[in-house]
Amino acid sequence: MSCKPNYQGGKDFGARKAQQEAQLDSINQEFLDHPKYGQDEGLPSQLETFKKKYMEFDLNSDGEIDLMSLKQMLEKLGVAKTHLELKRLLHKATGGTSDTISYRSFVRLLLGPQSDIRDLILLFESKAKEQEPSAPGPPRKRDITELP
Repeated sequence: MSCKPNYQGGKDFGARKAQQEAQLDSINQEFLDHPKYGQDEGLPSQLETFKKKYMEFDLNSDGEIDLMSLKQMLEKLGVAKTHLELKRLLHKATGGTSDTISYRSFVRLLLGPQSDIRDLILLFESKAKEQEPSAPGPPRKRDITELP
């Protein structure tokens, strides 16, 4: 009988996320050293953003975005897709070679000419900025002149 790893929270989760972040940092370094991508001055900040988003979308921390992770990502964006539409999007993103998106192909998609995924991420970032609370704590007091 094989022993399955315990993927519940706590130290294991933190250790897996730290390990995943280190792996993604090494892949980011490959892109920074690559002659095709290395000339871009804003690349380090872009790669850091891509890494954070990828880690957020990779729900089970296995290093790949699968169909359900993609579905949840699009639902967060407010763009619910059917199962068939998600399969078509994955097929387009991977070229039909896989049912999951690895981090390398994720970065290539965002840096390359295919901008469908990039547009979705930018939409996600703009929606996330809209949902951020303005200030913690109780609301400030208003004057009568501020009322409509």
